[in-house]
Amino acid sequence: MAHVEQAIAGRTFDLQRFVLIGIAVVGFTALAAAPFWVGRADLRLLMEALSFLALAQMWNLLAGYTGLISVGQQAFVGLGGYLFFTLAMFAGIPVLWAIPLAAIAVGLIAIPTGWIAFRLQGAYFAIGTWVIAEVFRLIAAQFPALGGGSGISLPVALARSIADDRAAREMMMYYIAFFIALAAVLGVWLLLRSRWGLALTAIRDSEPAAASLGVDIRRVKFLVYVGTAIGTALTGAFIFLQKLRITPEAAFSVTEWSAFVIFIVVIGGLGTIEGPIIGVILFFVLRDVAADLGTWYLIGLGAIAIAVMLVDRRGIWGALRARGMPSLFVTQRTLK
Repeated sequence: MAHVEQAIAGRTFDLQRFVLIGIAVVGFTALAAAPFWVGRADLRLLMEALSFLALAQMWNLLAGYTGLISVGQQAFVGLGGYLFFTLAMFAGIPVLWAIPLAAIAVGLIAIPTGWIAFRLQGAYFAIGTWVIAEVFRLIAAQFPALGGGSGISLPVALARSIADDRAAREMMMYYIAFFIALAAVLGVWLLLRSRWGLALTAIRDSEPAAASLGVDIRRVKFLVYVGTAIGTALTGAFIFLQKLRITPEAAFSVTEWSAFVIFIVVIGGLGTIEGPIIGVILFFVLRDVAADLGTWYLIGLGAIAIAVMLVDRRGIWGALRARGMPSLFVTQRTLK
């Protein structure tokens, strides 16, 4: 009887995994072909959702696997945007090259920034990252060439350099967002499948145990911090290319680039790849339904996050996994 029950459970698990993969393939195909079947407004909404997915994957990698709870990731979003504008407008670098170059430059800035932040622990680290972001916001407002506190707009000629006509530009912009989000998801998955992933999983489960196995915890955390800064800045550069305008308040907004991203990861499932995907979908559904409620909308998001944590602190995907849902992105290794 036990063998029969195990066989039935195994078949159910395989069927669930097959259905999950089928849904993922359909979703991926629909997103890949989106410029050919959705309207202009919906395409821009998808670009925004893909950008948030990339930001959420970066924050989830940082917090979910190294335990570094940062509320200052807006620092790298803003720096990515401002350095992109600087390189494109004043250095004469082509727009599509300025995006990755801005991200690399932010990665270099993240090295001394991380050195400062890593001298703090726990709640002090979280507060420190927010303070660092505020410092960068104040510095950005001091450059008249970049519009000071009022911000600056990207020249129309630079935007048009992406493609000749508007439809082609929007298609190009969409596929930039699509590949940034895809790179974020697959990049995190491949990282977790590597030797580094074993170290990150060990750190997530137990830092003392990871240290006893020879994992250089501080070094791993620092490299993840710099790596997520680069990914966050890459996304930030694209976001402000899409907006065509940047201001210190918008670029370094703690609500937009940290609070919302944390909400997405928390309700979806911290420490999972699938969690941020679910979180992004739910966040944009809620925003579409309740965004007109103003302050009550933000209160509602907070209430939902608290409710999810009270029901299951692992988030929606964590709760589903605990009840037998198979993983879409398998990171665990099996012995042969």
